Amino acid sequence: MSIICGLPLIECVYCIACTRWAWKRCLHTAGHESETWGIATPEEFEPVPRLCRYILAVYEDDLRNPLWEPPRGYGINPDCLIMKKDYVDTGGQAPPYLLYLDHDHADIVLAIRGFNLARESDYAVLLDNKLGKRKFDGGFVHNGLLNAAECVLNAECDVLKELVEKYPKYTLTFTGHSLGSGVAALLTMVAVQNLDRLGNIPRTRVRCYAIAPARCVSLNLAVRYADVINSIVLQDDFLPRTATPLEDIFKSLFCLPCLLCLRCMRDTCTSEEKMLKDPRRLYAPGRLYHIVERKPFRCGRFPPVVRTAVPVDGRFEHIVLSCNATSDHAIIWIEREAETALELMREKDHTLEIPTKQRMERQKSLAKEHSDEYKAALRRAVTLSVPHAFSPSQYGTFDERNDNEDSQQSDFEDRIIGQ
Repeated sequence: MSIICGLPLIECVYCIACTRWAWKRCLHTAGHESETWGIATPEEFEPVPRLCRYILAVYEDDLRNPLWEPPRGYGINPDCLIMKKDYVDTGGQAPPYLLYLDHDHADIVLAIRGFNLARESDYAVLLDNKLGKRKFDGGFVHNGLLNAAECVLNAECDVLKELVEKYPKYTLTFTGHSLGSGVAALLTMVAVQNLDRLGNIPRTRVRCYAIAPARCVSLNLAVRYADVINSIVLQDDFLPRTATPLEDIFKSLFCLPCLLCLRCMRDTCTSEEKMLKDPRRLYAPGRLYHIVERKPFRCGRFPPVVRTAVPVDGRFEHIVLSCNATSDHAIIWIEREAETALELMREKDHTLEIPTKQRMERQKSLAKEHSDEYKAALRRAVTLSVPHAFSPSQYGTFDERNDNEDSQQSDFEDRIIGQ
């Protein structure tokens, strides 16, 4: 009898918790997450729309006779396409990808396509994980995505080594969308840990652009690899904000109310401090670029603005209740808005008529600002007691760098200037 009398009280507490959660979500907008971040420059953002088009090219069967070419084209010379592999070639162990030699931008690009809802192998990669299942470099990563990344590197390391040695001035860029973004990010981390397999090239020649990234690395790794990994998020995109493991979402498709109930209660009762100290919790990797094109309580789209930072706390922790949460994940929309944002940046620079010398100085200062911001993020991670976080001196990347590392930093600055 006492249990029955207590049910209304439990129901009341649950309803209050759900109401509080919904109220917080309704007031939370995507623009608030990055409102304190710096504004990106055209030099650093230039590769993004171009790499989006390369990823779209993976979907084509024949690039000489494309069927779904975007308005600006793919920007790919078929004669410079080194290889293009589909599900048969990868054996379903990794999503399809292409390797392209971009002479116009001095870049060797490996682009990986996104999640295919019709392919069981993609589900197998996605679901091959449990919280805290796989350790890597002092942190935790998504097991299935890491296996896919290792598969790609094992298959292509000889070709990549040959290309980076043949073109010593070219950068090596890994990029992907959605599921492919997670593979690309972890592929970059594996490559950086095994530079000897790529001819011992400097770390600064390797970079990654994760488009609509999956949460695939623990917080300490997300910050530590921010010097080589860049994540691009369009406004309200749900995937970088989905703290619930993706494998749990897909396993719970027939019991979504139960999942949402548990997420509601846990999200309401869990403090951000506790979330930061969970070493198994996964995050979007690297430096974040947030494309903001809509404002709260206003209709229509505004000229997109790109903000960037290496945040430690407030790293896309909350899902935004928005009708655009899924459409903002689409690679076609991201490419379109990224290109528009880049054109606006260049137009602003042209309007200001910045002298060439001043532009060069700004590009040099950009590399230094990124380096300083990266070091500050590493220190903040230690201050916030993020598990397995290292300060810059402990990590051995900045304060105690040797002459070889100094030359690598110079290469990084040259790369920024050359874009």
